[in-house]
Amino acid sequence: MEKKYQFSPETMAVVQKMISRYPNGKQKSALLPVLHVAQAEFDGWLSSEAMDYVAEVLQITPIEVYEVASFYSMYNLKPVGKCVLEVCRTSSCWLMGSEDIVKHLEKKLGIKDGETTADGQFTIKTVECLGSCGTAPMLQCGSDFYENLTLEKVDRLVENLRNDAERRVYTKDQKVNMD
Repeated sequence: MEKKYQFSPETMAVVQKMISRYPNGKQKSALLPVLHVAQAEFDGWLSSEAMDYVAEVLQITPIEVYEVASFYSMYNLKPVGKCVLEVCRTSSCWLMGSEDIVKHLEKKLGIKDGETTADGQFTIKTVECLGSCGTAPMLQCGSDFYENLTLEKVDRLVENLRNDAERRVYTKDQKVNMD
């Protein structure tokens, strides 16, 4: 049975407000924030059906949505865990040991970059610059930044997240407050 994608009335009101910020005929300009909303609304990732729905809402072609969603690392194109551990891999973080952080996470969690643990708790994702070069290495989980990482800090973070039932992607509350 195919899942029918549709924003809740509350979410559609937020999306319409986003679209209204742009002149008529320029609704594609709202694509990035609407994709964030869709990802939050549809279980933390964007299936092709969800992206087709975004295209329909914005009155653009699906390929225009796919191009953008596949370009940016902030969009998940396959199911992810409750906690997406996005490790910065660009220059400053790499020089300060982000590669070691990724290898440590892979060993600790028994998965590789881009994979999700069997229990659905964690996904490891390497990403480009997260804008915290002065506090490298760092990772982002949901809206939280974890900086000046060491292997010990990573171990504590993973244990704390294991015990936290909260989903660490954009939540519905964060999504609604994206004004």
